[in-house]
Amino acid sequence: MLILGSHVSFGPEQLLGATKEALSYGANTFMFYTGAPTNTIRKDINNVYIEEAMSLMKDNDILIENVVCHAPYIVNLANKSDLSKYDFSINFIKKELQRCDAMQIKQMVLHPGSAVGISKEEGLHNIVEALNCILDGTTKCRILLETMAGKGSECGATIEEIAFLVNHTIRKEQIGICLDTCHLHDAGYDMSHFDAYLDALGNLVDLSYIGCIHINDSKNEKASHKDRHANIGKGHIGFSNLITILNNDKLASVPKILETPYIGDTDEAKERIYPPYKYEIEMLRNKEYDEDCFQKIRDSYKKV
Repeated sequence: MLILGSHVSFGPEQLLGATKEALSYGANTFMFYTGAPTNTIRKDINNVYIEEAMSLMKDNDILIENVVCHAPYIVNLANKSDLSKYDFSINFIKKELQRCDAMQIKQMVLHPGSAVGISKEEGLHNIVEALNCILDGTTKCRILLETMAGKGSECGATIEEIAFLVNHTIRKEQIGICLDTCHLHDAGYDMSHFDAYLDALGNLVDLSYIGCIHINDSKNEKASHKDRHANIGKGHIGFSNLITILNNDKLASVPKILETPYIGDTDEAKERIYPPYKYEIEMLRNKEYDEDCFQKIRDSYKKV
């Protein structure tokens, strides 16, 4: 069965609330941040919610092995010009891995970082140094390095950069890769030839390192390096290409996660916004694009 879900909220009920939201979308996996993606403020994990979430997942055939956490964007392991910020990022990621272990989460997605004011080569070496410090044997959760669009000085936008990071991380059992279809497209890779991308990646690093795929369309032309997600079938990658990627036999056991934009009252106005995931998941499972999908999303939420 296709392992498909979306980003969900980690609100007052934490893992339990995230599980409930995922089920409301018809998902059998999900991804969450343990707090806001743009800051490092975090609350203590509530063990009661963990137990209740585990029971709810078991009752609804969601395997905890397929649930993914995402580290916040604000940490940057690529630059150590300010050692206090670099050390803070390292220590924060260590704590996030501990929080994941407490919730029995096996994989956490991490943006590699940006080499601001330094060369990419130096940035990549800084990331490796940080990863080898973070993955010191005291935690179990695996870090999945996300493929990036190459915006600004982002590291991890090419196959070679991602492979370098994986191949130079000492604890191989705790490192992996998260592919993002929008990022790959915006970085310049042709998503209509996804197998060719996998073959090229596989020449440098074993494909078993791929632990998650973010399924997003892109608002921009290929190689734009802009990282702007579009809803399924509304971008330059296209519905048929995303269906092919979703159903690639080489990645059948890998969780697929939607991070597509919320839908406004109209295509132009954004007075209110609604999650599209229930309908996008349904389209992807049925392998049929629904031209009226986004109006159905608006109508369904307006009735509530």
